[in-house]
This record gives sequence, structure tokens and C-alpha cells, in this order.
Amino acid sequence: MQAWTIMGHGPHDLDDVRQLEIATPTPRAGELLIKVGSVGLNPADYKVIENGTWNDPHVVGMDAAGIVAGLGSGVTGFTVGDRVLYHGDLRRAGSLATYTITTSQSVAHLPATVSLDSAAASLCGTLTAYQALHRKANLTAAKSVLIHAGGGAVGLAALQFAHQLGLRTIATTSDRKRALVERVGADVIINYHQADVTQAVLAATKGRGVDVSLNTLGGESLAEDTARMAYNGQIIAIGDGMPDHFDFDTRSLSLSRSGLGGVYRSEDPAGIHDLAIMATAVGKQLASGALDPVIGATLSFNQAVTGLKHLKHGENLGKLVVHVDSSLE
Repeated sequence: MQAWTIMGHGPHDLDDVRQLEIATPTPRAGELLIKVGSVGLNPADYKVIENGTWNDPHVVGMDAAGIVAGLGSGVTGFTVGDRVLYHGDLRRAGSLATYTITTSQSVAHLPATVSLDSAAASLCGTLTAYQALHRKANLTAAKSVLIHAGGGAVGLAALQFAHQLGLRTIATTSDRKRALVERVGADVIINYHQADVTQAVLAATKGRGVDVSLNTLGGESLAEDTARMAYNGQIIAIGDGMPDHFDFDTRSLSLSRSGLGGVYRSEDPAGIHDLAIMATAVGKQLASGALDPVIGATLSFNQAVTGLKHLKHGENLGKLVVHVDSSLE
């Protein structure tokens, strides 16, 4: 089979990624063999490529939608030919290949009316947003949410989920991505290049601050969020890094971490299966038209590394999806 691979000691450059002919893998107990139709590209893909070390050719890519092509022993709930989607384990061989292997625990069935492109575009960022609002946030009394980087994959999905939950949305973005934010809708849009975000948030909330912040920036921006929060507010950290100091006390704030990848390392079956539960919910929303995957461009399999370069340099507008096998649609 054809696969995009990286090999050797890191650090690597994206130009080190090679398309090779390698053996088709065989599923072991509890695993599925997937014939890959489409792959959504994510920043984690190029970060793993640049920083990883492998003694053998390692297939890259993380998110996939495709068709079940084989079942390992003990697998139930799936048959060959099922349409599926899943967010993969970065420790495994990845999805930018003709076929790939994954644990059946995290795989969701895909409704027949949803394209493989839409499904592949609605995994890492979309599931992160879903987890943040449906798993992490306590929305019992919440009325408003601040969504940083509203034009990114997490932000665009979070805006849509927040509207479904009845929250007033405030999104930060640049002029370049403003049209994407307007496409999915935001009650208030703040251009972080031109406005003081804290002042703009307080003005939009009449001085009260927001109940929830989805912070994809990480680091010191988490500490900066404290001045933007209402009393008993919740900051959900999605971006990397933590601030040196965080003032929990003045406004009785909470800080929690939202992330997908660590669940595989935890080896917690319930946590891993929750990826499938969330992906099932996302698939249903795609089927009903309640969720816009906001696909910016679709690329051929041969253009996968070009797409990763565009993603790394922030040149994309919307999700980048790689067609691996268009005949599966």
C-alpha cells in the first residue's frame, strides 16, 4: 500500500516525509483495519513529524474516515464495509495511507448521508471543542463564552456548539479569518490585532465578564483571561503551556485542561471509548446539517505534505482534507 512516512532521529523537516510502498497491516485483537477515504490535517501531525524519532518508516496522520476492511479477534459492533470515522492514537502508525489500523474502542459509525471529507474534517478540532463544552464546562448557570482564535478548527466548531447550547458567543479572530467566524456566527467578534481583548470583552458583557473561556492560546494568555471572567468563571485550557501565576481567588475561578491525545496514554477504556461516543454525536450533527465542517480545501493524496506546510505556516482558511481514496464515496 502507499503511505506517507517519516524515519530516523528527530528533529525533522516536512521535506523529510516520504511516500513509500509498504506492507498492508493486519489487525490484531480488538483492532480494525480501515481502508482510508479521507484524512483531516491537524497541527499535531506536523509537530509529531518534526519532533519524533522512529527506527522504521512511521506512517503519519491522525484523523480518518473510511471503510472497515478487516476485523481483529474479539471485535464486536462492526462488519466489513461499515463507514466509520475516528481520532487516532499518535503512537500508532497513522492514517495517511491506503490502509490503517486502529483500536475499535475509539471508532464511530458514520451516517450514510455524511461524506467522508466532512467526517475527516470534524475530528481533532471538533472533538476538542465538543469535549470542552460537553465534558469540561459546567453550564448550569453559564450564559456567555469567550472563544479564542474563533477562526481556527477548535474555535469554529466551538462557536457552533455554543450556539446550540444557548450561550452568547464572543470570538477573537483576525481580519483574515473574520469571514469564517461570520459564516458560523458569533454574537461579538473581536479583532485581536486592533482591539484590547480584555476591554472589548468587558464592554460586550457590561463589565461582568464571561462565564466560560475556551482558551486555545495557552501560556500567559490564561492568566490574562482572569480579568475577562465573571465571578465563578471557568477557563478551559486547550492551548499548550501554563502561566507562572494564576489568580484563582479574586473571582473564584476554575481552570481545567481539555485535550484528546492523552486519553490513549492513559489506557482508560472508558475514556478511549468516549472518543467514539463524541464522534458519533458529531456524525449525527453532520447528517442533520446542524454542524458545518468548514472545509477550506481538499487535496489529493500526493499533496498531503504540501497541505501540512500550508497548515504550519497558517496559510489555510478552514479545514484541509486529503483525499486518499475518492472511490469510497
